[in-house]
Amino acid sequence: MALIRSLLFYLFFYLGSIGYCSASLIVMWFSRSALRKVVRGWAQYHRFCARLFVGIRIRIEGNAPEGAAFYALKHESFFEAIDQPALLRNPSVFAKEELFKLPLWGPSARAYGLVPVARDQGPKALRAMIAAAKSLVAEGRPLALFPEGTRVPHESQPPLQSGFAGLYKLLGLPVVPVAVDSGPLYHRFIKRPGTVTYRFAEAVPPGLPRDEAEARVHAAINALNR
Repeated sequence: MALIRSLLFYLFFYLGSIGYCSASLIVMWFSRSALRKVVRGWAQYHRFCARLFVGIRIRIEGNAPEGAAFYALKHESFFEAIDQPALLRNPSVFAKEELFKLPLWGPSARAYGLVPVARDQGPKALRAMIAAAKSLVAEGRPLALFPEGTRVPHESQPPLQSGFAGLYKLLGLPVVPVAVDSGPLYHRFIKRPGTVTYRFAEAVPPGLPRDEAEARVHAAINALNR
């Protein structure tokens, strides 16, 4: 039964995703607000499919603050990556550059305002990310990053990638750590029913020493891994 439910989830979600991506490619030429609604609708459709076919519910603990902020999220599966436009209001997510080469999705992602991360280009890439991020912050959009750099197994706690410290220092924004525990339910071909929890921690103010800021963020995003 779990296999059948998972296959139905993949069928309906990915077929629906083709429709949402196609719609985004059309509306992005005419209206930015319409594009944002399509992207948010896609993320909400993902939640709907996960709930209907797999039995995955969402619980949110704490609150996202008002105003500009820089969200640092735990990354255990694709669930939270797809869910960002439903979780936050018009977020600009830092995403690995390879994803922007995907057909349909890539052009829509750039038009929506995702920021490509070229992990092999060092300081040059960081400067480009900062410039793009500051432009988006000026529009009042929240920024979101997976500071561990990639998906990690549940209960693992790798160190934050070095790029996080540079962004924290140069953006001058409060960082809101968000713990997520999607791995046991979603990070496998056969999905499992249950509840994915997001836990918004207290914001880390800008201007702290690097070691202190990283320690606070690292502890907070791993709060559901203990």
